[in-house]
Amino acid sequence: MKITVPVSVIAADTDSRTISGRIVTWGEVGNTSAGKTIFAKDSIALKPVKLFIDHNMDKPVGKLLEYEVTDMGVDARFSISKTQRGNDAIIEAMDGLKDGLSVGIKLTEYDNTDEGLVVKMSNLVEVSLVETPAIDSARVSEVAASDDPTNEQEGSDMTETPELQTENEVSVEAAKVEASVKPTSAPVFTSPRVDTNVTAGQYALAQIKAQRGDADARDLVAALEVATTAENIGVVPPTYLRDLIGIIDDSMPFADSLEQGVLPATGMKFYRPVIGTQATTAVTAEGVELDSTDTTITSLEVNVVKIGGANVINAELLERSDPSYADILLRELSASWAQKADAYAFSIAAAATGTSDGATLYKGIAKGISDSYGVLRRTPNRFLADTANFAELLQEVDGSARPLFAAAAPQNAAGLMSQGSTQGTIAGLQLVVDPNLDTGTGVKGIVYASDAATMYRSGAIQIRSNIVANAQVEIGVYGYVACAPKYPTAFRSITVTP
Repeated sequence: MKITVPVSVIAADTDSRTISGRIVTWGEVGNTSAGKTIFAKDSIALKPVKLFIDHNMDKPVGKLLEYEVTDMGVDARFSISKTQRGNDAIIEAMDGLKDGLSVGIKLTEYDNTDEGLVVKMSNLVEVSLVETPAIDSARVSEVAASDDPTNEQEGSDMTETPELQTENEVSVEAAKVEASVKPTSAPVFTSPRVDTNVTAGQYALAQIKAQRGDADARDLVAALEVATTAENIGVVPPTYLRDLIGIIDDSMPFADSLEQGVLPATGMKFYRPVIGTQATTAVTAEGVELDSTDTTITSLEVNVVKIGGANVINAELLERSDPSYADILLRELSASWAQKADAYAFSIAAAATGTSDGATLYKGIAKGISDSYGVLRRTPNRFLADTANFAELLQEVDGSARPLFAAAAPQNAAGLMSQGSTQGTIAGLQLVVDPNLDTGTGVKGIVYASDAATMYRSGAIQIRSNIVANAQVEIGVYGYVACAPKYPTAFRSITVTP
């Protein structure tokens, strides 16, 4: 960012053709192209620069001859060329028509404060004579015009700029400062002051003109880059993105892995028939009465529960929000309904699980498969893991420290989990990872058959109610679920006892 800070010429001398004055004052507030600006003490790294008129860098009129850094600011003296432009510059400075000195700097370190832009470190780019200073106390102090530009006052404390030093060279002091500061890209001018009270359309037009080389438009754009947020709020309105930050997950991994049933249309409970005593047969000798065992049928009582939630929102929020607050609320309620229904199904289906223990995780899973088979007379097909169990599966290794389940190139048949996903198989069982659940302390996962329990659900139902008295709307989501644990002990909780 480039800033210009005008200060004022105090005096001119036509004999020695020099102009002297303060180019910047420390700690004084000035109105620059970046708005209100304050220069901290020793905040400019000085070097030999040229003198211009109104920052027109195509036509220099002089060059820096010497400077002095004081507790008040920076005082400098410039030699003026023997050209018509140089003559005009001396005359206008002496007559007070252009008695302002304006520095052009390149910011390298600064702070934005309530008082304005505080320059902490910068590099001097150029100095210009201007009509009106931004910092009132920084002005031309002397104008001299003789044929000998080296005719200096005796006892001067100013630092002389060597004649052989090029414009690209910097003083030792400035080089040290620049080495400790990370440079930024944009130069900054302290003058001319720009009227930043523009409309959005005018600002857009200025951007186009600035790209085409219009100097005034460049000054306006540079000024607005700093001034818009504090002084031109209408030019830079706040923007709110439509992408929300937050997890809305309506998955039901465990409930979806079970056998699915149709929820009865009525009633808050229903019954499933259960075989109690089974009919039997036996080896029977010739002429002996056949074996006879009565079959008994009992029933399993299945409770239907309602899961729901609601919020009351104002009509303004409902009708004037973007993205729609009502849509967000319904998604959140539906996700919560699914998570609670999933957890409820687990609490019912796994309430009476058996325990299968092994010396290692894999041996425990193998024992669970065998025990579940003993209940159902068929092998199970699911392995349930919560997030903690899932982490253990990823870390499980064989005797050679190779991943047991999550290997990219598996060396064994223990199982294969797709890397970067929750899909895979564990000892031939389909992996089900469910963040909605906690399988319990010490439980490494659960082996089960998908039809060992049946899941019933109505799905989430939306309901709205208008409250006329205060123009509010109550929005709710509810639904009915039930879970029938047909073979509870076919669910096997896996533990590890080394």
